[in-house]
Amino acid sequence: MKLYNSATRSKDEFVPNDPEMVHMYTCGPTVYHYAHIGNLRSYIMEDILDKYLRYAGYNVNRVMNITDVGHLASDADTGEDKMLKGAKREKKSVLEIAKYYTDAFFDDCGKLNIRTPDVVEPATECIPEYIQIIETLIEKGFAYVAGGNVYFDASKLDKYYIFNDFDVEDLDVGVREGVLEDENKRNRNDFVLWFTKSKFEDQALKWDSPWGEGYPGWHIECSGISMKHCGEYLDIHCGGVDNAFPHHTNEIAQSEAYLGHKWCNFWMHVHHLNINSGKMSKSSGEFLTVSLLEEKGYNPIAYRFFCLQSHYRKNLVFSWENLDNATLAYDKLIARIAGLKGEPKIVDEAAFAELKGRFTDALDNDLNTSLAVTALYDVLKYKTDDSTKLYLLGDFDRVLGLNLLNAAKALNEANAETDKSCESDPEIEKLILQRAEAKKEKNWALADKIRDDLKAQGITLIDSKDGTTWCRE
Repeated sequence: MKLYNSATRSKDEFVPNDPEMVHMYTCGPTVYHYAHIGNLRSYIMEDILDKYLRYAGYNVNRVMNITDVGHLASDADTGEDKMLKGAKREKKSVLEIAKYYTDAFFDDCGKLNIRTPDVVEPATECIPEYIQIIETLIEKGFAYVAGGNVYFDASKLDKYYIFNDFDVEDLDVGVREGVLEDENKRNRNDFVLWFTKSKFEDQALKWDSPWGEGYPGWHIECSGISMKHCGEYLDIHCGGVDNAFPHHTNEIAQSEAYLGHKWCNFWMHVHHLNINSGKMSKSSGEFLTVSLLEEKGYNPIAYRFFCLQSHYRKNLVFSWENLDNATLAYDKLIARIAGLKGEPKIVDEAAFAELKGRFTDALDNDLNTSLAVTALYDVLKYKTDDSTKLYLLGDFDRVLGLNLLNAAKALNEANAETDKSCESDPEIEKLILQRAEAKKEKNWALADKIRDDLKAQGITLIDSKDGTTWCRE
């Protein structure tokens, strides 16, 4: 298995630190608002990676944080805490906002078949861990106190910029525009590890620390939570491409300064979901959420299918027309699967090996989900028995998460129910013949009366050029 590693800027063979367990960390949501579908594209792709590692035989410990404090509106340590901003907007407490939007996030994940990580840790639950790391960084000379706050000193590093192969459009807008720096910083790239009330008097959540009452910076949270649950050596760190700088850059800086050795081997960055006007965000245009997709009549799994048809390292353009096309393709795929007969089991060993090889080859090649979806159609076209095809489709769906067999079963049940409702009944057939004779004789009143009488009994007549059929409502 080879994954593109943003730190080396190459596809590297994946070898975990511990052959018995893959430690994987995912940057979680800042729970001040609903996640938009652009955010959720990243979580879908990270879910594919998680599930494929398990499918390939690895044990996986996947950890994700919930940012419920410390994430400012600008990554240059200026602006308002996003959580406080959300609380003011909705006139609720920060913890009420965090609980509501955390629940909403996992509800959306459930609709998209995104597996809940093994560990989900709110940032507010790890204050002692952050303080310990910060104290050690100060002792080692990598951090300093200024203006009541604690800052990481980026000038003490041999190399600060780790990820330098992204276009500027992929980086955070606030960072690109060169917003005003905190006057307490010694260097432009320094960042806050701990805020005190000297920074924000009205901060809702504050804790005692050796540097005064305050709260952690955003970057220290991921390092602390990861080390708490994954130890000193992390295999894979995931996140959106806009987190590469400064968030992930700062995570590496503080973690390796604290540990004294390399921290994480692989960095996986999912690129943006764009709309025609540019990068999708909570402040631009229509706020696209899973709930909005459902309100417009779309199946969330069709959106997952849409995402899988593109590679995670390519920007993906969203439009309602593109989602319509993905929905149509998904529905046709389910209809083809529904036409297969038998129970899922391996009958044709050679076909099974050949087709599974195509699927694993696709995902072993930097998680190429587009080719993995193509492997589904290869199964349907392959000259083998339906039982083996059904087994393969169910097997692949352990990774793809498209509800393939369940959706096909539901379609067959719905069709059977429709067929059942159009059963034969001599009395009704007799009335339909009487109505046909009445229409021939232009006795419209009698024809309408027969139709209306049947409708009152729950019988709907369906007229066509081939004659009249009926269904029981």
